[in-house]
Amino acid sequence: MSGKVDVDSVARFDGLKWAVVILLIAVAVSGNYYFLAESLLYRVVGLVILGVIVALTAFQTEKGRVFWVLLKDAKAEVRKVVWPTRQETVQTTIVVVLVVLVMSFLLWCLDSLLGWLVSSLIG
Repeated sequence: MSGKVDVDSVARFDGLKWAVVILLIAVAVSGNYYFLAESLLYRVVGLVILGVIVALTAFQTEKGRVFWVLLKDAKAEVRKVVWPTRQETVQTTIVVVLVVLVMSFLLWCLDSLLGWLVSSLIG
């Protein structure tokens, strides 16, 4: 039961954390506009710092934690993927290009035939 109370107390502050995230994003956008005359380097550094703070704040929420777990699981799944070799990639690309060329030629022939039939019927 104490676990339920802890989750509720954390979830209770999620709204406040999201409000801070939105406020920081608004500060970043308005600050970037306000300091338009300043060097691009300074503005980018400021935006990166605010972006890191926004991300850290967002990851402290329940949805942020779930998203972080999703990212870690996706990274683990990408490691399981068997990527094709260069030779397989080249061969597959050649097959796809040939099929596209053959199908486009067949569709052009069909279009020309139907255009000729319609024009001969219409006169």
